[in-house]
Amino acid sequence: MPPGPASGLAPSVGLPLRFVATGFAAWLVGVVLLVVRPDMLATYHYNQYVVAATHLWVLGFLSSVVMGAMYQLVPVALEVRLHSERLAKWQFVFHLAGWVGMVAMFWRWDLKQVGHFGSAFAVGVGLFVYNLGRTLRRVPRWNVVAAGVASALAWLSLTVVVGLIVVTGKCTYDSVERLTTANPLRGMLAALAALATWVNQFDPLGVMHAHAHLGVVGFFVMMIVAVSYKLLPMFLLSEVQSERRAAWSVRLLNAGLAGVFLALAWRRTWQPVAALVLIAGLGLYFAEVRAILRARRRRVIDWGLRHHLTAQGLLGLVAVLGLVLGWPGLRVTMFTAQLETVYGWLGIAGVVSFTVLGFLYKIVPFLVWYHSYSRAVGRARVPTLADLYSERLQVAGYWSYLAGLLAAAAGAAAGYARWRGRGR
Repeated sequence: MPPGPASGLAPSVGLPLRFVATGFAAWLVGVVLLVVRPDMLATYHYNQYVVAATHLWVLGFLSSVVMGAMYQLVPVALEVRLHSERLAKWQFVFHLAGWVGMVAMFWRWDLKQVGHFGSAFAVGVGLFVYNLGRTLRRVPRWNVVAAGVASALAWLSLTVVVGLIVVTGKCTYDSVERLTTANPLRGMLAALAALATWVNQFDPLGVMHAHAHLGVVGFFVMMIVAVSYKLLPMFLLSEVQSERRAAWSVRLLNAGLAGVFLALAWRRTWQPVAALVLIAGLGLYFAEVRAILRARRRRVIDWGLRHHLTAQGLLGLVAVLGLVLGWPGLRVTMFTAQLETVYGWLGIAGVVSFTVLGFLYKIVPFLVWYHSYSRAVGRARVPTLADLYSERLQVAGYWSYLAGLLAAAAGAAAGYARWRGRGR
């Protein structure tokens, strides 16, 4: 069984489930939006609608689910109690208001309001990082899981800061001249105008890509790597085979991501070198997962874990594609521009989403089971975890999602919506 409140360390089940439910609602809206507007995947990704849909998927779905899962998993995985459940509940309020407002304002391309709602979201992230940071301080024995979680929190914080700086650079500050020197807003607006002038010296696409890699690779992939070193041995009845190899995978991921971020933001030609360091970290991670699988005592791999293992295969493909797209001599064409969309689509909807769905098949049934039936254990007949969901639907969902993911990637690479438009 996955860790649950029975351990005495995790918070009440209502806390993670409210984040998970919010994430599922955002995911449903995101999928419907793609069905209604498939042209978003068939055009270049630097436009207001793609940016809005990306933030809906990343902030509304993935961030909500991952944050809720972390409130459940981190205390149990690291054998500490969550610092404050009350802070987590306040974070949910800022988180929900922040991402909903940001998505709506991105769709309208009202970047001033994006900054306002983004500030609310940043407050929520600050509460999340502080809460888990204080929780990590209580860890009795620092290990690779704690190091990976701490790294992910640091990258998340930097992602939010960079995102707010980017929005600042896209706003205007003409009103600062009309304010008197005694007005307290004048100093703040003048500082924002100076910050905008500084960030506008950078290439807009480079900064946007750097921001995206910080969030997806730094927070999501790093968190997946860290947590899987705990969950995979637990679900497979195995153990980490090499603590040293696992630790080096986290170190190389951190070093490679730092190099990729700087290379993208400053448009440096040594981006492939940094990418190779990052890929080396992923290679060590894949090697350790393979060793964990070979040492497992539970021979059957259920469909929840197959989601995760499939996502690892996609991660290898995405890493190679990213290395190709970042090569200095690569010619920019309409096809290579569409491959950037494929790269982002497979990374977000493929690697991260597939992993999250797989782990949720393990976590959510137990949370619901514990909340509904734990008090009746020993006094009445209670259902098993397998009774709470249909394996047939799980298998059907796996194959349909994978087929849709790959078909959408092929359509995005071909720019299918553009070709259809020419035929009219």
